Formats: sequence, C-alpha cells, structure tokens
Amino acid sequence: FEAGIYKDGQTREHALLAFTLGVRQLIVAVNKMDTAKWSQARFDEIVKETKNFIKKIGFNPDTIPFVPISGFNGDHMISEHADQKQNISPNAPWYKGWTKTITKDGKKETVIGGVSLQDAIDDVTPPKRPTDKPLRLPLAGVYKKRGICTMAVRPIQKGTLQAGM
Repeated sequence: FEAGIYKDGQTREHALLAFTLGVRQLIVAVNKMDTAKWSQARFDEIVKETKNFIKKIGFNPDTIPFVPISGFNGDHMISEHADQKQNISPNAPWYKGWTKTITKDGKKETVIGGVSLQDAIDDVTPPKRPTDKPLRLPLAGVYKKRGICTMAVRPIQKGTLQAGM
C-alpha cells in the first residue's frame, strides 16, 4: 500500500490520471485484507491516507465507497444474499458496509450502499455521453499483426458512429 500511495506511486498516478481524464466516480477496494489478518485499524489507516490524497487531486472522498476485500478468498467480492448482513465476512465483524454521500435535490444525503465490491460497481452511475456532439475518437493504441495489418484502437468519446454514415 505505502509504495503505491506515496510520492510517484502507481496508485497516486492512476487516481491523478483518472481525474485528469474526467472520471468522477471511484471505488476503492482495499485488497489482501487476509494478509493483514482483517485488521480494522489497518483498513481505517488505509482509508484515511487514501481519502487525504484523493481529496488533494480533486475527488470528493465522501462519494467514494471503500470496500475491504480478499480477492484470494473471495471475501466481500460479491453479494450472495438479499440480506446484506449475511454478506459480511465472518473475518470482518467490524465491517458494516460501505457508505457514500450523494446529492439529491440540492441536499446531501448519506446512503448505505452495500457490502461488496459488486454492490459498489452496481451503484456506479453510467456517464452521460454527448451523442449530439461531433464524433471524437482519440487514439488509444496501435497494434501490429505481422504481415496482416495495423490496427488503431479508438474509443468513442463524443458523437455517434453508424454503419453507412
């Protein structure tokens, strides 16, 4: 964790790139909690440090779910039960689920969103795509197939693309 979050760390770099590219919704999954013996103190420390640096970048940390997970063991990866309390890992009895603050009708509300990473992903609001704007296709990558072709990868950022235009 420390290597990624401190100066020139990959986590810090990815958060800055995401914000610069217009991403405004994040999910922070704190992985390998099993190696920290599901320590609440360690999770809280990571949440505090992460909130501090993402706030400096420009994100609102109150809108970001923080989920303690173990990808290896599958803890808090998916929600298997309708009753969210049953989805809390027995390894983390201190965990009550993630919360985030949303704004509705100009008023801030804290909403308990869920327990798992899956719940957090399901809660992401799809971005609005300006389909009425001119087509914009930035170059994302170039791949060469030996002796066959060169392919350009270009995600559509604005506008629409249809066959026969």
